[in-house]
Amino acid sequence: MWWCRHLLRTPLPPGLGSPSRAQSALAQLQQVLEGELEGIRGAGTWKGERVITSRQGPRIQVEGSRGDILNFCANNYLGLSSHPKVIRSGLEALEKYGAGLSSVRFICGTQNIHKDLEEKIARFHQREDTILYASCFDANAGIFEALLTPEDAILSDELNHASIIDGIRLCKANKYRYKHMDMQDLEAKLQDAQKYRLRMVATDGAFSMDGDIAPLQEICRLSQKYKAIVFVDECHATGFLGPNGRGTDELLGVMDQVTIINSTLGKALGGAAGGYTTGPKALIDLLRQRSRPYLFSNSLPPAVVGCASKALDLLMESNAIAQSMAAKTARFRSKMAAAGFTISGNDHPICPVMLGDARLASLMADDMLKRGIYVIGFSYPVVPKGKARIRVQISAVHSDEDIDRCVEAFVEVGRKHGALP
Repeated sequence: MWWCRHLLRTPLPPGLGSPSRAQSALAQLQQVLEGELEGIRGAGTWKGERVITSRQGPRIQVEGSRGDILNFCANNYLGLSSHPKVIRSGLEALEKYGAGLSSVRFICGTQNIHKDLEEKIARFHQREDTILYASCFDANAGIFEALLTPEDAILSDELNHASIIDGIRLCKANKYRYKHMDMQDLEAKLQDAQKYRLRMVATDGAFSMDGDIAPLQEICRLSQKYKAIVFVDECHATGFLGPNGRGTDELLGVMDQVTIINSTLGKALGGAAGGYTTGPKALIDLLRQRSRPYLFSNSLPPAVVGCASKALDLLMESNAIAQSMAAKTARFRSKMAAAGFTISGNDHPICPVMLGDARLASLMADDMLKRGIYVIGFSYPVVPKGKARIRVQISAVHSDEDIDRCVEAFVEVGRKHGALP
């Protein structure tokens, strides 16, 4: 064609497409990146990654440290991440069903074990149906866009998890953000949202950074009054809150008033990976048709499904493990408060030791590791500026001696760095 021949004969402007132009762009990018990274280091908010050389558990091996380290910062609430029966179930699924499906669910990626696990989760939560995702982050990314339109409204707690925030950003609903657990503010926004077709109140059941529990009874009361549906993210509640470990809705007696639950298989329920949405069957059917993270992500690997399924079996067989959490959590919180530390939250195994200063939190966490205690400092942007803390997480497999040793180390390190008198 004549225009192709013309383009081939036409020389490019000087420098365009040359290696030097590309190298200049790369150098500019490098300068920007180095500036950003230096700013993070200078603010004392750099997040390093310690390397674990053992299984997850109450005692771990950490690269560069000698001997067993007591782990107080995993989401391994029930201690099932390395439970022999959970591991065996994962190995059996791996042998029988293979390493993976190499497919999304609706093409050729649904095995009977996926359907079995979805049914088991629905039965556990006493809901109609369940849909599995690669993570709860994906579940949160996939629900709001699929369900809500510009005719609807979403009302979200200001301290909801980043995955809820990002999921809400993807949808076209009218967005309201109410003050953290402030029911007067929520009611005012529900009143304003009456002009929309659907109203959804979205909250974490237990807030992961502060260890506080959403006032679901009042949220449900207001939602009934203003005809809103209730969505709860139960990632830091499933498996250990409530008489049978079903979560905050069971703990607070509102299971029949919460419409949608999103949660994870990657914390209390085996700790491997995976998330889910459970609720009305019509909703789950819609998500299978429209939820983009579900439609465009590979199926959960069989080994992960096997591990999570066995973890649920153990939980549904007995609530003894879940019930042991309360006494251990109370022991840590009371001893730390008696020592002079401020612990955020209420009766949750997430026990944030509030320090305020990001550098102090990082330095104290490093010194705790030297004393054989694995904890991590959290600072901006994970938590608001000026609210840095070391988040301690209690597990059912921690002994009383483990907890006492952790408290003693905190007292030593706190006095060294001036956090205690």
